[in-house]
Amino acid sequence: MADAGPPSPTLATASPGGFMTIRGKRTFVATAMLVHVLGVIPTDVRADQHGPSAGTSMAQTAPGILPTGFGEPVDRDVAALRAATAHFRDPGEAVRAGYPAVEACIAHPERGAMGLHYTHPGLTDATLEVERPEVLVYERLDDGTLRLNGVEYIVPIADWPRSEPPRIMGQDLKRASALGIWYLHVWNWTANPSGLFADWNPDVKCRE
Repeated sequence: MADAGPPSPTLATASPGGFMTIRGKRTFVATAMLVHVLGVIPTDVRADQHGPSAGTSMAQTAPGILPTGFGEPVDRDVAALRAATAHFRDPGEAVRAGYPAVEACIAHPERGAMGLHYTHPGLTDATLEVERPEVLVYERLDDGTLRLNGVEYIVPIADWPRSEPPRIMGQDLKRASALGIWYLHVWNWTANPSGLFADWNPDVKCRE
């Protein structure tokens, strides 16, 4: 993703080149993390009833996700991440663990959506750990339940004095200067046709 320009929360139309819709707020922003800058207030949180029970065994049950195609080290990281975040398939567990709920959903007019970003403020620093992602990314389904689709790793630019970008899972984090962060999405629970580390998932929707 190219370096994001200044946030424009009152644009009237979406630009296919880089802006997105926050469904429910009717606001257009530069990147997903602006959800947290806008301070959206959460509403009800209901557990996803559509997947199997959370558990370590699901780390090895990942059609379309494992193997990743990025080699064994990344496969091991994704399996470890799935095991570490399995209990967060219940969003109530995420809230209790320090990931505040939000109701705004991030969508792109052409590329799909990201979803709802639950960000843990206590983890947002210069340290990246595979099993402790800064953000959990959910999707609200047609029946109102929430499904955990992936995670996002974040490092504040102010906390990273090095010239090279932070890295995790063999990937450079992407820079969003307007938001003051480095970031990387990982679709470790829902397969993404655009790629494991893509920003947008064409199969994910923002529902009213």
